[in-house]
Amino acid sequence: MTKYHAVRDQILDRLEQMAAGEQLPPERDLAPELGVSRMTLRRAIDELVARGVVRRRHGAGVFALGPKVDQGLMATSFTADMRARGLRAGSRVLAFEVGSAGVRIGRRLQIDPAEEVVQITRLRLADDVPMALEELHVPRSLVPGLVAEDLEGGSFYELLDSRYGQVVARGVQTIEPTVLDDQEAGDLDVPVHSPALQFERTSWNPDGDVVEFVRSVYRGDRYKIRTELPVRVGRDGGSA
Repeated sequence: MTKYHAVRDQILDRLEQMAAGEQLPPERDLAPELGVSRMTLRRAIDELVARGVVRRRHGAGVFALGPKVDQGLMATSFTADMRARGLRAGSRVLAFEVGSAGVRIGRRLQIDPAEEVVQITRLRLADDVPMALEELHVPRSLVPGLVAEDLEGGSFYELLDSRYGQVVARGVQTIEPTVLDDQEAGDLDVPVHSPALQFERTSWNPDGDVVEFVRSVYRGDRYKIRTELPVRVGRDGGSA
């Protein structure tokens, strides 16, 4: 193991004992403590920044980000997911518009392009920390009377069920890597072109009607995907 890798692992060990938002010692103090040059230390920290383990704030220092939230490959609401992890879910409505679906959204929602839809952009929070941006499209006919305040801090799925009697029965979701543009980075409080995960989901009710199309971008430094893989074992004991 090179000195650089050893330093990186020592910092990782230190981070295990640190809370999210806690600051690492300055380079001038940490380098002699670890017995390396500031150049070697900076290289190790640069890698940890790229991996989303710490965050560098220019002029302020380097701060622990805490463990990433891991998302299983299953359909669930953001609110329910955060609650299950012991985090306080929140939402802030950034935009609320009503207009014609257009060709692209109409195709996603399986409605006429001239039909009206509600488009809501929300900043999703976990313990008040920006986690994701969500752009939600819903046929207006399914949510009469919906206003922006209805979506501040709550679960859209719970609202659909309790007020409109709409239950999400199934969904199809795609996930791909992306980078954040100026607006997205500003809303999520991260540098421009930071890595992110883009989710696109279409959901149906039990009658087969599309109830939503959602595009979300999650911070790559705070989110990761988890999947459980079944393993079949052959008669010879090997995996198949």
